[in-house]
Amino acid sequence: MSLAARLLAALALPLLAQAPVLHGADSVFAGPDVGIVWGVLRGEAEDKTLVVIRVTNPSRRYAWIKVEGVDPFTQRRLDVVAGMALAGHADVRSLRATFADWPRREIHLYATEGDWRTGRPALTVYYLGVPDTTPEFTTEAALEQYLGNPPSPRR
Repeated sequence: MSLAARLLAALALPLLAQAPVLHGADSVFAGPDVGIVWGVLRGEAEDKTLVVIRVTNPSRRYAWIKVEGVDPFTQRRLDVVAGMALAGHADVRSLRATFADWPRREIHLYATEGDWRTGRPALTVYYLGVPDTTPEFTTEAALEQYLGNPPSPRR
């Protein structure tokens, strides 16, 4: 094999190994190994309103999660959740106001803690802002009821 062919093959390997990146779009996302549901808990004032993203892991395929906010103009990143173990489910809470500066949310899912430590997600699901279909609730109990029993995703 020529040097050029070996160099080309070496450069292509990382591209082949990249994990899938999916656009979540709606407030309910269901894949075979992960579920993502969005809800808003309205505060007494807008600056206290929370966006809650529940990530479920029914097959236990993913062990760790990281969530980033991304500024689409500068590509700067903010760790919303730098990393945490993901057992059955995890709730990610953000002030709704943070979406003004960091509208894109990337949910990175890792098969192992080692993959998280080395930055190798098995799956990334991203959203371009809070989905329009996200329901709002005035009580924690109503939000929890919804997150635990979301509607089926639209097809």
